[in-house]
Amino acid sequence: MKPLKDAQLGAFTFFASALPHDVCGSNGLPLTPNSIKILGRFQILKTISHPRLCQYVDISRGKHERLIVVSEHYASSLSGFKQGHIISPEKLLQIAYGVLEGLEFMNKNGLVHRALSAHNVLMDYKGNVKLAKFGLYHMTDHGADVDFPIGYPSYLSPEVIAQGSFHPSDPSHDEAPLPSGPKTDVWSLGVLLFELCAGRRLWQKFDISEKLKFILTLGCMDDIVTVLAEEHGCLETIKDLPNNVLELLRKCLTFLPSKRPTPAELLGDPLFNGISFQRTPFQQPVSLFSSSLRCAHLELPDDISDLCKDDDEDYLSERGIDEVYHLWCLAGGDLEKELTNKGIIQSKPPICTLPNFVLEDGESFGQGRDRSFLLDDTTVTLSLCQLRNRLKDVAGEAYYPLLEDEQSSLPQSNSSNELSATVTLPLIIRERDTEYQLIRIILFDRLLKSYPYKKNLVWKEARVDIPPLVRGLTWAALLGIEGDIQAKYESIDKDTPIPTDRQIEVDIPRCHQYDELLSSPQGHIKFRRVLKAWVVSHPDLVYWQALAYACMSAFIPKYLYNFFLKDNSHVIQEYLTVFSQVIAFHDPELSNHLNEIGFIPDLYAIPWFLTMFTHVFPLHKIFHLWDTLLLGNSSFPFCIGVAILQQLRDRLLANGFNECILLFSDLPEIDIERCVRESINLFRWTPKSATYRQHAQPTKVPGDNGFGKTATYFSSDYQGMPKTDLSREPLALCDLKAEVSPRISAEDLIDLCELSLAGPSKRNKAGKPKIVAVDIRSVEDFGRGHISGSINIPFNTVFSPDGELVQCPATGALQNYRGRVIVVISHVMKSATMFAAHLVKVSFQRVCVLDGGINKLKPTGLLTVPSPQI
Repeated sequence: MKPLKDAQLGAFTFFASALPHDVCGSNGLPLTPNSIKILGRFQILKTISHPRLCQYVDISRGKHERLIVVSEHYASSLSGFKQGHIISPEKLLQIAYGVLEGLEFMNKNGLVHRALSAHNVLMDYKGNVKLAKFGLYHMTDHGADVDFPIGYPSYLSPEVIAQGSFHPSDPSHDEAPLPSGPKTDVWSLGVLLFELCAGRRLWQKFDISEKLKFILTLGCMDDIVTVLAEEHGCLETIKDLPNNVLELLRKCLTFLPSKRPTPAELLGDPLFNGISFQRTPFQQPVSLFSSSLRCAHLELPDDISDLCKDDDEDYLSERGIDEVYHLWCLAGGDLEKELTNKGIIQSKPPICTLPNFVLEDGESFGQGRDRSFLLDDTTVTLSLCQLRNRLKDVAGEAYYPLLEDEQSSLPQSNSSNELSATVTLPLIIRERDTEYQLIRIILFDRLLKSYPYKKNLVWKEARVDIPPLVRGLTWAALLGIEGDIQAKYESIDKDTPIPTDRQIEVDIPRCHQYDELLSSPQGHIKFRRVLKAWVVSHPDLVYWQALAYACMSAFIPKYLYNFFLKDNSHVIQEYLTVFSQVIAFHDPELSNHLNEIGFIPDLYAIPWFLTMFTHVFPLHKIFHLWDTLLLGNSSFPFCIGVAILQQLRDRLLANGFNECILLFSDLPEIDIERCVRESINLFRWTPKSATYRQHAQPTKVPGDNGFGKTATYFSSDYQGMPKTDLSREPLALCDLKAEVSPRISAEDLIDLCELSLAGPSKRNKAGKPKIVAVDIRSVEDFGRGHISGSINIPFNTVFSPDGELVQCPATGALQNYRGRVIVVISHVMKSATMFAAHLVKVSFQRVCVLDGGINKLKPTGLLTVPSPQI
């Protein structure tokens, strides 16, 4: 996004056509409002950036199909030239060249202006051309979605006028006319240049119908320029123009489109030779994810001191237009209020908006056409005074943070010292704090521009929070996206019909359609192409439910590996079984209750994990949840699931099966910030091998879990670690389902025991070790060698030979160890799992079983043999 510089933010408003309420589409669903369609088409306009075009920033949708568009704006335009003031030929050619540059770039992107006029050609403080409202024709589907024509009669080309006005609801038109092409703008440019040469507006003495008739009769004239000059009394002025200017006017005002040049052809015409304004090739900014060097065109000034900023430097103007607008909104900016204050938006009593109404005496009053639904293209300048006043105390250094400074007063952050208090506030407050967001946006902007070199710092800062404005790029960075992803995406065939097309078409209209962008036709098209590209590029997988994300090919292998095999039942069943064990590990009381009433995860959790909770929460909550999810490994979703259950814990414990089914059919409000906070805590307490799955992604992952812990036990992802003799062994699904508590590997137990002896930093809040190893072998076997620090509770003192409970261990030695991770160790796995299941039944938290038992540890030489007593 280009910097603000000397530009302003401008806003204009218009209404989309209203649709009838009692009409449905071919799919039986209500028709998509035209304002939603326009909003969807607008999105591509935000990505189009050129020095000769005013940057589009945002569009918002109000009541009664009102739309408000925000874009780059300048106070000066060609309409500011006074009547009778004649512009110099050289300046005229410079203006023409600038307009043609903008038009050519638009044409390359499939756009036509169609609304070119004197007041839509703006000028910056250097006199450079900036075309405004160039996207109006595109976003309204060539005018089909609004009740007003796109363009101005004085500037419309003859072929456009000959087509007449069109609206889809008009029964007199069988089909829509063909969209205008690039040559229509060349005619409009010709009229505009003629007015500048003549020093007057054309057709001021004509009414609308005479204007249109006169323009259509120009086809009979040999020299349109001369005819126009005679008709408007400026023949002498036009005759005195240089030949190259006259030639330009004649080429632009060529009646037949087939003989009229395109903007690209005019730019290469020799008539522009010799003017002082020469074309400078426009370098499209290199995308963050590209194979090209982002710094290839970086140039430093001859004098490095030129880079130094004065104390009174306007730092805000150096930021991107989108950033400034985002901050303007945070600082209290209100688009409707601004337009209302300027008289652009005027409220009416409801009765005055009726088509007609009848008084008591039977007299009927009808209302003429409401002109407020026509286009008022007045652009209101948005004042930045309130924003600048809000940011006046932000030091200049904050706009240029030093990334190498690892010393920060903020927890895990390099942000400004002044914001140390803000970072402790709830996330929703931080996201609405103007100063805080300014600092965070600037920091992330610099880190992302340094990606992947600064990838570790991106992770570090993302642990604090992610600014909503840069969330998309940050997520992609957290997923490790690199290379020329655009070329790879374009190489995939997204058009050839495939069997899953029908399923995709059915699912997309069910996916978060309350969101204006996702519900728009353009949103559906983009969504469909992303999904289809993923399906086509993964022929071994099938499409099941809606999965939409710009980084699907990185996200799905990490969190949903093999979830979309043609037969995925074994993958899903293993996942749900591990989830059940994680519930029992963290909340045995809740686990016992849910198992007793038969409310198993198969009944409620499949949509959670299959869509990574997008089926559960609205988008604004998903954003906050995924900000943290992407920092965790493939085991983190288990902890999110447990955190959700724990928020509903009281209601679940108080209800039976039917009530729980009803509860999850309409899930109550979930505090997402609490859910994130608690899921991180659960994740830190979950041994890495406790969530081992055979069907997880086998690739190696970094040791840091994204939450600031690099220890090998409670932090790393176990999936894909190099297999050793001390690793967990895979279990058959039927055996896995038979066990209540998760197993952990011998290497995890060894690591954890080492951590428990390392000092207070590895202990719980009470200063006690986080683990207790419970060896349930006989006293004799325990004496032959055991883990240092473990306690011995022989299995035969708790259970009889036929498996009956003899005495509860919870009333004895284990009572003092509640809250720690309890690892049950035996040489018979059936005994260990049975002992662990009993501990869960009596509500012991964090119970797990050593996979492979004591035999796994014997070859290590780590077993302790007690010294004989004298």
